[in-house]
Amino acid sequence: MSHPTAKRFALRTIPALLAVLMALPGTLRAAVTEQEAARLATELTPVGAERAGNAAGTIPAWTGGISRPPADYRPGRWHPDPFAADELQLTIDAGNAEQYVEHLTDGQRALLRAFRETWRMNVYPSHRSAAFPDWVDEATRKNATRAQLVTRGKGGVTGARIGSPFPIPANGLEAIWNHNLRWRGVRVRRATGFAAVTRRGNYRLVLQLRDLAFPYGARDQSVFQDRYPNVMLAIKSKTVSPALLAGEGTLVIEPIDQTDDPRKVWLYAPDLRRVVRSPGFAYDFPGGNSDNLRTVDDIFLFNGPPDRFDWKLLGKREVYVPYNAYRLHGDDASVDEILGPKHIDPALARYELHRVWVVEATLKPDAEHIYSKRVFYLDEDSWRAIVSESYDAEGNLWRVAEAHTVNHYEVPVLLGTLSTFHDLQAQRYLAVGLDNGRLPPRFEDDIHPREFSPNALLYYIR
Repeated sequence: MSHPTAKRFALRTIPALLAVLMALPGTLRAAVTEQEAARLATELTPVGAERAGNAAGTIPAWTGGISRPPADYRPGRWHPDPFAADELQLTIDAGNAEQYVEHLTDGQRALLRAFRETWRMNVYPSHRSAAFPDWVDEATRKNATRAQLVTRGKGGVTGARIGSPFPIPANGLEAIWNHNLRWRGVRVRRATGFAAVTRRGNYRLVLQLRDLAFPYGARDQSVFQDRYPNVMLAIKSKTVSPALLAGEGTLVIEPIDQTDDPRKVWLYAPDLRRVVRSPGFAYDFPGGNSDNLRTVDDIFLFNGPPDRFDWKLLGKREVYVPYNAYRLHGDDASVDEILGPKHIDPALARYELHRVWVVEATLKPDAEHIYSKRVFYLDEDSWRAIVSESYDAEGNLWRVAEAHTVNHYEVPVLLGTLSTFHDLQAQRYLAVGLDNGRLPPRFEDDIHPREFSPNALLYYIR
């Protein structure tokens, strides 16, 4: 039996010791309480957005998004625009942008100034169309009280499954992990086109076929998760055009915590006729097929370990963001019609007023990156980074990216259909996701690790 004095000493010192341990590098931040998480069933949605609309009535209340296809949808075909009948509310250009400054980001204002004669933002009624399956919403609610932030090394998350880990975020690092681990389906096969447009409007379309697996997002424990519990996503791709690049292939395995398990990348070059490892494919390494207009960690507007930056949650704003971009998504518009010499055709882009989380990332003093600061605007209804701004070493705004999104309502899931990356210094832009004229993305639920191995890449290419 222990001594009473020892008991009193333990009762006094254990709480203090736990507080010290929680402050040490590499320890975990506790999840929110059950009482706090209960808000996800009252004033907040299951992913942490505000259920209510805004005071002005320009952002509607959340009613669950589009959780089933409209009557005219045909499986395997492109998605009919559920908002095709909406009337244009207003057009923002360089001449009137200052009237709407409270709803524009610095990057959007810079684009309006840079292309004052040609670029405009057509604003339509807002629709909170983002939706997830019920089991994803339930998993996200459970994450709120279980997920913890790992701060050692390159950082990561533990205790979370399927959806965003921190629906009630306490800081910027939790918010960006919500973006990284947002639910994107379990497996998606799709075509992706890349076009690095020159100042004169010339471009070469690079078309890839991609097979993306998200074992973290699987509803049931899969063989993939059992064997590789730290894998966030796996991507294998092959280039089908132009002929000069056809036959190239890539395999990427992206872990959640990369401290002891770094990203693994393999490349297949037709000239070598073999698969080779590609170390260093991370952070500010130039992204593939980008003509040096985006970095590897610009993919999805942000991806990979966040350890080179200090992250700050600046709160929420109401911003005009690209949303419900069905005109860019289908096969009604061709690639030539979409791509202009300085930017995409503004008549095909749709902007809506939505609430976004604003997250600022500042380069750590001892870290290296071509960006000194980055600002991300995360859609409150999906946690998808929907606009980003990147600054050079001198603190000048350098690059502005936007993700034009649609709800694949047959799943349902909100994904980007076309992303644009504007380099203000090079006066060029990159368009990614040009799948027009191809088949729409195909969603599946079955994945196995053997399908995402170097040998599987060889089979995929051939």
